[in-house]
Amino acid sequence: NLTPKDLRQVIVFQHATDDDLKSILENGITRSVEEGGFFFLQGDPANYLYVLLGGQVKLMQSNPSGQQVNLRTISPWQMFGALGAVRAEATYPASAQALEDSTALAIKGGFLRSLMETRPYLSFDLMHLMTSYIQEMQARYRELATERVEQRIANALLRLAGQTGILSKKESGIELSFSRQDVAEMTGSTLYTVSRFLSEWERRGIIETGRQRIKILQPHNLVRIADGLEK
Repeated sequence: NLTPKDLRQVIVFQHATDDDLKSILENGITRSVEEGGFFFLQGDPANYLYVLLGGQVKLMQSNPSGQQVNLRTISPWQMFGALGAVRAEATYPASAQALEDSTALAIKGGFLRSLMETRPYLSFDLMHLMTSYIQEMQARYRELATERVEQRIANALLRLAGQTGILSKKESGIELSFSRQDVAEMTGSTLYTVSRFLSEWERRGIIETGRQRIKILQPHNLVRIADGLEK
C-alpha cells in the first residue's frame, strides 16, 4: 500500500503535510496500463493528473498529418498530465504512452486545485516543476536552431540518461530503453541520420545498441560531442 512517505518522493508533494498526502491517497485511483497502451490521448479532457508508480511513460505530440514528437519520458515518482490541476476544462496537450507495463496514481485535477487554494506550497512546487519543463523545452529549441545534428543526438542521450537512465548491474554503462526512431523524433532528425551516428559511436566504443535499447559506455566522450568538441 502507498504511504505519505512514498508520495513525498514526488517533487510537487515534497513539502506537503502527512494529512494532505493521506487525503490525496484517499482520493486517488491506481491505474495500470500495458506496454503500448495509453493513460490518456492528446486532446482528451484533462480530468486527472498522474504520479507514475512503476514502469516508464512517454509523452508525445502529434500534428494533423500524424508526425510525432517525443516531448519527455516519465520515470517512477514523477508527475505527468498536470494541466488539469492548473486549469479547469483543459485538455491534454500530449499523449501518454506506456513504454512498458506501467502503474500510476490518478488524482482528480479538481480535487488538487481545491487543495492548492489553501496550501500555497503545493502551488509553488507545481510551478517549480512546470518551470523546469519550460526550461528543458527552451534548451531543446536552442539545440534545434543552433547545433549540428550529432550534438543534438548526444544531448538527447545525455538528457534521457539523467531522466530515466539505469546503471547496468552486469557491466558498466547507463541503460536507456529507447529505439533509434525515438531518438530521431526527439532531435528533429531522420532515422537514417541517427543510425549513422549511433553506429559510428558504437564502433568507437562510446555506446552500445540493441533492440529498443541504447547503453552509454563513455558518457564523458558523449559530453564532448554534445559540446561540439569532437564529432
